[in-house]
Amino acid sequence: MFSYRHGFHAGNHADVLKHMALLHVVNYLTEKGAPLMVVDTHAGAGAYSLEDTFAQKSGEYLEGIARLWSAKHLPAPLARYVEAVRALNVEGDAKPQDAPLRFYPGSPLLLLNALRPEDKLRLFELHPTDIDLLARNFKGVGAPRQIMIQRADGFAGLKAFLPPPSRRAFVLIDPSYEDKADYARVADTVADALKRFPTCTIMVWYPVLPRPEARNLVPRLQRVAPKWVNAQLHVAGPRRAADGGSSMTGSGLFVINPPYTLGTMLVQTLPKLVELLRQDGGATHVLEGGEKKAPGKSARPQPEGERTQGGERATAPTRVSTRAPAKRKPLDLEPDPREPKDDPRFRR
Repeated sequence: MFSYRHGFHAGNHADVLKHMALLHVVNYLTEKGAPLMVVDTHAGAGAYSLEDTFAQKSGEYLEGIARLWSAKHLPAPLARYVEAVRALNVEGDAKPQDAPLRFYPGSPLLLLNALRPEDKLRLFELHPTDIDLLARNFKGVGAPRQIMIQRADGFAGLKAFLPPPSRRAFVLIDPSYEDKADYARVADTVADALKRFPTCTIMVWYPVLPRPEARNLVPRLQRVAPKWVNAQLHVAGPRRAADGGSSMTGSGLFVINPPYTLGTMLVQTLPKLVELLRQDGGATHVLEGGEKKAPGKSARPQPEGERTQGGERATAPTRVSTRAPAKRKPLDLEPDPREPKDDPRFRR
């Protein structure tokens, strides 16, 4: 159950898609309004060294964030994502554009840096090593009582925070899916969350694999979602892994109650991600969306758009955030105890 370590995969193509969209959604939700409750059901260690044995052994970040590091003329959402990663790599008075790529922020750190002081962040993690690293990495950061970290099952723990007092919430659900039962648990958790708080914005990350459980996840989510956007990034065609299984060359995001700007953002960025991250001629993307018809009402007319790999292009205007990021205490990253480092940020 605890064999999965995200350190092997930090900064890969799936993280690029997930974290670019994550920042867009959270920046939209924090533009205005009451305090936002944010829950990450599978937080991991919070931040990762790309120089440790895990990342160096897999090299997955080299096919992900590293390809964007020096890329020019990126679409604004991709540029903001890269800037957010650069912020963890800048030391002293160095210019962000000169910083080498050494560290990668997990979802918890990206979320924290995007939130306002009045917003709340609730982090769940079960892995015994990652929960300790997460707690140490986040010790003393954030506004008072802003962050809560629990060694608990995020699927079950989510229930306690819905609906929040502010009636505004965003939930990230991204398990490892190493247990095939996770697919059903994701669908059940989303259905329960929407019963408790129908207007909650939920982002589900999932791998695209030739498994029945994986293929059935999106249809199950579509049945319970009032509004949704589904996006997939495939960096290569189907491949076999060394162990005879299927290698993950694609991943997806299913966003429920999404910001109206999300579709347009993905239309602008998915083709660029395919261009930058492609590993062979099978690279492509999928973008689609839908909305349930309310009882007794006619369905809202959908904007006309161009089909992109089976999906509908959104045409709503893009909304760009101009809010300056909050200044926060620098994060002192903690290493995996099995991976001692000479870098000062990894000294205890």
